[in-house]
Amino acid sequence: MPLQPAAAASTIRALFDRTRAQTEALTASLEIEDMVAQSMPDASPVKWHLAHTTWFFEEFILRQHDDAYQSPDDRFAYLFNSYYVQAGPRYERASRGLISRPTVREVMAYRAGVTDAILRMVDAGAAPLDLLELGCHHEMQHQELLLTDLLHLLSHNPLWPAYKAPSPNALASPAGLEWINCPGGIQEIGHDGSNFAFDCETPRHPTLLQPYNLASRAVTNAEWVAFIEDGGYQTPAIWLSDGWGAVERDGWTAPLYWQSHEGEYRAFGLRGLQPVDPDAPVVHVSYYEADAYARWAGKRLPTEAEWEAAAPDEADTGNFLESGMLRPRPAAGSGLTQMAGDVWEWTSSAYAAYPGFKPPAGAIGEYNGKFMANQYVLRGGSAVTAAAQMRRTYRTFFYPHQRWQMLGLRLASDA
Repeated sequence: MPLQPAAAASTIRALFDRTRAQTEALTASLEIEDMVAQSMPDASPVKWHLAHTTWFFEEFILRQHDDAYQSPDDRFAYLFNSYYVQAGPRYERASRGLISRPTVREVMAYRAGVTDAILRMVDAGAAPLDLLELGCHHEMQHQELLLTDLLHLLSHNPLWPAYKAPSPNALASPAGLEWINCPGGIQEIGHDGSNFAFDCETPRHPTLLQPYNLASRAVTNAEWVAFIEDGGYQTPAIWLSDGWGAVERDGWTAPLYWQSHEGEYRAFGLRGLQPVDPDAPVVHVSYYEADAYARWAGKRLPTEAEWEAAAPDEADTGNFLESGMLRPRPAAGSGLTQMAGDVWEWTSSAYAAYPGFKPPAGAIGEYNGKFMANQYVLRGGSAVTAAAQMRRTYRTFFYPHQRWQMLGLRLASDA
């Protein structure tokens, strides 16, 4: 049941407070030098994430719903707009690391001023709560991007600086691999509109599935090592043509951030350079690698409809950002595990509109719909996804060559 207005205002205010505080807590241990550099066009500096998430609230709430609001600098809209064409011109994405001014201090003051202005609107009962909730979930997405972009930046430093102190791999009895039989038939997928969801998760609609089997857990590092040692990165027959092109062009021989050291693999993560945990899910692999692994294993990737139909109704428990682990953990228990948290799982489904999908009017409608081309859907969240974002219908999407996010896979097969 939807929240009543008074309860909604207090609930969303609390969400806003938590979200803004969480973003700033993620950056509290960073030096200014960590916050201003940009390691590649796909990634953005930490400072830019702090400013862009603030611009979102300013642009879509304060500028449009608070006649008394005055920006500290109207030029920030040009610097910190991302891809909202209808909201105005934008600074070139690949050059965000060149924005030395405003300073980090000035960006934090900008954040504080916008936060205070939003809270005054909420307290006056004048805030558009639907947009405020959307802004919170937008900022949660940028918390994940902030960490993965930072990881990519730190990986270029030969000192291997750790975002958080290294910690030993978890001692756990590895969960065996089971094959869970899933019935076919007509299944309903998509969000039903009863609480928050992004527009691309709607509308709920029927889809026809054939019976299938789904692996009980994500593919592990030990299993990926077997793929490497069997010549997986040297066997063009198991790769899509574009994927093999990436292998040859970019020299892929292992997941991103992996190193071979004295016969063992190490991986660089947010907790520094550590031995690969054989029982944890493999992470930082592209769609091309996931698809090649599935072919090598004699299986396939699930469709997003298969993944969603099998997922539990409640997906708010798992290894998320709030756990503080900052990396995938080994599966535990029996039956379907790791469907929420640990690692995003590639599906074989292209990111496309559901039947009947209509984006909202105006610039806010550019949030998802205009990216529905040439990307693939992932499901399940990761160890740096905010728990409040997780629901079985949540779709994220990346290009098939991208690896810097916490991307992994789970296998499927026809029944």
